Amino acid sequence: MLDNDMGNAKNITSETFSEAAKAANQSIDEAKKNTYEQLKKEVGA
Repeated sequence: MLDNDMGNAKNITSETFSEAAKAANQSIDEAKKNTYEQLKKEVGA
């Protein structure tokens, strides 16, 4: 599902994480983990 932007290029895809990782000089897994940790804080999971 992460490779499907559902018809809207603004949706989060694997490419989003790739670009974020490059911008932060991180691995893609680190970018995903950071996103996950932030979402847990905001959603309260």
